[in-house]
Amino acid sequence: MDEEWYYCIEHKTVERKFGCRITNRIGPFQTKEEAANALEKVEERNEAWDEDPKWKDD
Repeated sequence: MDEEWYYCIEHKTVERKFGCRITNRIGPFQTKEEAANALEKVEERNEAWDEDPKWKDD
């Protein structure tokens, strides 16, 4: 069964495909657990981009 999961940044909850407005959500994720860890994934990616020399302005 193909399900899409999202993390709603407004309500701080995990939702299925048809939940809050897409502008308030992060996703899609394949599992509920991945969606629950969405903010951690965002932080990891931000840190990786901050350290990536291709994205540095100096």
